[in-house]
Amino acid sequence: MDAGALSAHGAARDAAFYLTALTYGHYLWQNGRAARAILKLDRALLADLRGDEPVLRDWPLPYAAMAWLLRHTPADVFIGNPRVHFQHLADRMNEPRREQRRWRTWACWAICRAARPEFPADPKHRVTEPTLELIAAKLAEHGLPGEAALWQAALAKCGSA
Repeated sequence: MDAGALSAHGAARDAAFYLTALTYGHYLWQNGRAARAILKLDRALLADLRGDEPVLRDWPLPYAAMAWLLRHTPADVFIGNPRVHFQHLADRMNEPRREQRRWRTWACWAICRAARPEFPADPKHRVTEPTLELIAAKLAEHGLPGEAALWQAALAKCGSA
């Protein structure tokens, strides 16, 4: 697989795009590209889904996958600093569906903090980091039905919640 798998969807960010992003992320993980796999899970989380798509029954929003990937990346595999990545992405999110996408990114930031606490924040990026309670409330407000609970379950497996 390559980037053409996602660009083949054009502007559509629907269920088919979501599944392709997950598949591409898995492919990258299998090929030792953990940092790029994280970016593809991001793309999946930012897809435009209503919550009733059949793909979500088999492949729920990838909060648990993100946590697993962060916890299982071998020390010798490049991962960058995903905490900073999520911090910057959440703070600079724009439309469409800005609030939904923003809070999903903050949710991944929280997972990263729990799964990989050794990653520091960006001290030059002044941003108010949200509490876990605020993230859960915003996911409940802007996310899919049950999304906050799905995120909280993934976070709990990281040893935090």
